[in-house]
Parts: sequence; C-alpha cells; structure tokens
Amino acid sequence: MTTIFAQIVRGEIPADIIYQDDLVTAFRDIHPLAPVHILIVSNEVIPTVNDLTIEDEQVAGRMMLVAKKIAEQEGVAESGYRLLINCRDHAGQEVYHLHMHLLGGRPLGPMLARQ
Repeated sequence: MTTIFAQIVRGEIPADIIYQDDLVTAFRDIHPLAPVHILIVSNEVIPTVNDLTIEDEQVAGRMMLVAKKIAEQEGVAESGYRLLINCRDHAGQEVYHLHMHLLGGRPLGPMLARQ
C-alpha cells in the first residue's frame, strides 16, 4: 500500500522536510491552518491509530518526542501548540497513513465547537 505521505517519506514527492529518522518524518503542511502546521508521519504505512500494534509502540512514542522537539525549534513550545491525530471518517481523516498535526503560532481557540 502506498500513500502520498509514503511517497514524501521516500523522496518521490517534494516536501519541506524538517525532520526525518528511521521511524518518522516531519514536514510542513502545504495548506497550513496555523502559522506553524507540521505533519509528523510514520515512515511505514500504518493506516490509522486503530491499526497500531505493540510492535508500533516505538513509532508512536517517537512521534510524540519529535513533536516536542519541533515545537521547541519552531518557537511554540512555551506559548502552546496542539497535537491532533484524526482516526477514520468521522474524525476527518483524509490520508489513511498515521500522521499527527502540530499546530501553533497563534491562539487556536476551542478544540471543537459546541452544538
């Protein structure tokens, strides 16, 4: 299975990659929703959080630690930032490849609007 994110990880599609190691890759979103909007993706295609297994524990943990490092580098660690992982259709997942959005650089408001 391949995804647009897998193609970015492999260098087949250009992206503004700001971090890459053996487990995860981070790059700037091409349609940012905040001044800082970075995607942190697993290098291996894992479709959703529901598909994580115990063998993926290191990948999931690395995503969190990379988010912390990038927030510091981008200057949003102290003012605050949001980490968002969508899982499946009702959550708005568009690319079925595990990824985390790091958003910051301005007040982000409430996470969800009350209905």
